[in-house]
Amino acid sequence: MKILLCNVVSIFTMLIVVRVVLSWFPSTSGGIVGQVAYYVGRVTEPVLDPIRRTLPRIGSLDLSPLVLLLFLQIVVQGMILNC
Repeated sequence: MKILLCNVVSIFTMLIVVRVVLSWFPSTSGGIVGQVAYYVGRVTEPVLDPIRRTLPRIGSLDLSPLVLLLFLQIVVQGMILNC
């Protein structure tokens, strides 16, 4: 069970990184990049939105993915699951 949870957290971490990288490129809704960005956004947005609402704004920078990645790596994988 622990290995399964570690794998789920690792996959979610990769989706966050993919979302960040895809945000650097313009995407059209009909293209493959747009479709991937859409589905990755649907999976990650429910977790990122509450973080985004609680963080103070720093210009146009969105630090919610960084906060989530740090939380997943340090707290979940490091302290709770010991992956």
